[in-house]
Amino acid sequence: MDIESRPLLGKSDSKCFVIFLTCMAAMGGLLFGYDTGIVSGSMLLIKDDFKLSSVWQEAIVSATIGAAAVFALISGTLVDVLGRKTVIMASSFIFTAGAVVMALSPVDLKEVLLVGRLIVGAAIGFASMSVPVYIAEAAPTNIRGSLVTMNQLFITIGILLSSIVAGAFSTNKDNGWRYMLGLAGVPSVIQFFGFFFLPESPRWLISKGRHTQARSALERIRGTQDVADELNLIQQSVNEMSEENKYNAFQAFVLMMKTQPVRRALVLGCLLQLFGQFSGINTVIYYSGTILRMSGFPSDLAIWLVCIPFAVNFLFTFIGVYAVERAGRRILTLSSFIGIIIALVVLGLGFWLSDEHSPSIHHHLDNSSICHTKYQTCGTCIKDDNCGFCWEKKDPDTSGYCLHVYKTHPERYAEPEVNTTSYNESLCNKTYDTKNYGWANDFCPTDYSWMAVLGLALFVMSFAPGLGPNPWTINSEIYPLWARGTGISIATAVNWAANLGVSFSFLTLLETITTYGTFFLYAGTSFVGFVTLYFLLPETKNRSLEEIEQLFMTEAYRARRESQRQYNVQSAAYRSDIHDDSPPIM
Repeated sequence: MDIESRPLLGKSDSKCFVIFLTCMAAMGGLLFGYDTGIVSGSMLLIKDDFKLSSVWQEAIVSATIGAAAVFALISGTLVDVLGRKTVIMASSFIFTAGAVVMALSPVDLKEVLLVGRLIVGAAIGFASMSVPVYIAEAAPTNIRGSLVTMNQLFITIGILLSSIVAGAFSTNKDNGWRYMLGLAGVPSVIQFFGFFFLPESPRWLISKGRHTQARSALERIRGTQDVADELNLIQQSVNEMSEENKYNAFQAFVLMMKTQPVRRALVLGCLLQLFGQFSGINTVIYYSGTILRMSGFPSDLAIWLVCIPFAVNFLFTFIGVYAVERAGRRILTLSSFIGIIIALVVLGLGFWLSDEHSPSIHHHLDNSSICHTKYQTCGTCIKDDNCGFCWEKKDPDTSGYCLHVYKTHPERYAEPEVNTTSYNESLCNKTYDTKNYGWANDFCPTDYSWMAVLGLALFVMSFAPGLGPNPWTINSEIYPLWARGTGISIATAVNWAANLGVSFSFLTLLETITTYGTFFLYAGTSFVGFVTLYFLLPETKNRSLEEIEQLFMTEAYRARRESQRQYNVQSAAYRSDIHDDSPPIM
């Protein structure tokens, strides 16, 4: 039996069906959040098993972002040609394939893991475009806004879930990362088979002239045969959209550049996305486990502590949904910048204090190795990839050794190659006393670890309700209808490009300008963003599209436009051309 011709549901059952449809579609958002978040915890194990350099770590993280950007652009065409349902099912299949490739990656072939991350990125690109469109077109008008926001909510749930799964498998040093990455295939399989029982978007069916199937699909979703009025509205909307899309993307962009208020709106939209990414948000999502480990927490604890910023991100997303129509876009965005700057300063100060109070190397062994003789502090010792720091937990300041690492397990062992008469062999070799002694190759024990947890929590607490959703909300409001699709696409491309740049440069920045220097740099760019948007960002709350367009007009443009309108009123030859969607005045 064809999906669209199944028996109708009752009104109450129809509401449940729409919620089921929304949740099944929003699994794409959950997978988006999970696959971007899980790399934070899994990377703590992956980097040692695969012996990844900083560049390779950045590549593994950033590959997903780059692929998502490319395939998001492709999906814009595919959802119109193949349909929303088909693209979503394709994304779930690709998610599953990517999860399998990553989980089975041989540790001597990091290229396979990279390919798996690229495959997942393609799935994210498809899902990020198709899922919101499908939900919006299937949802009843009175609850459409709430259902569409479910996708964003599921993204934060996926990010939080990734931190819980990472914590659960963190004790499995050899294969834990395989389970972390492979489990993404479970919800994608559920989504794929679940969509066999869901209809295609009625709006897409109408746009393809398949009116009978569109009626059947809408009747099934609404649970009634009384859908004639809604079908007529959908048909009218499709016709209007065809008129609005009379410019292709290049023509629309050229016209946007020639039109003063639209050009100014585009600059604002792109700057919002740019400064949102340059605040360093994705270093928190992708590298929070690494940040916490560098701040002094062992891997097992760092993986679990990632749950704190991710849980805060999830909870404070609700505040943004509630406050955006009450406090307004401008005040939320600027307040978000202030909180982010404070959080980044806390992070920077925490790492600076840790560096200034790095434990000393008190026991220099009689050996020609650089690890045993050259370095004076833990901080300088661990910067050498061949060395690690061993200390007595009750007094790290007076018990430090700088020792060689095992190449196969640098996170866990020191190499017992020195003269055993020089130190107690049981301290830091393969059988060292983990209760009384600590060992680390990429962090130092410190009293300032709490500042990293506080800084990350403050960061997402500030970002989630303001700078997280508002660039998307504002971009959807500031363009006229004829330029909206092109404007949002360009701003989205800026977002992905900035995202890629920040995530791919993070570890390199840590090595070149220090950890605290990196966070102070992000604080500086956030301050520039605050000052810039303070002067450029107007309040768009409770304003019509025409009123918003007025906000971006210069006095000269407004006078020229008014003069043109008066001329048109006086000239009968131009009366038929006066309508809201006519080409703008240059």
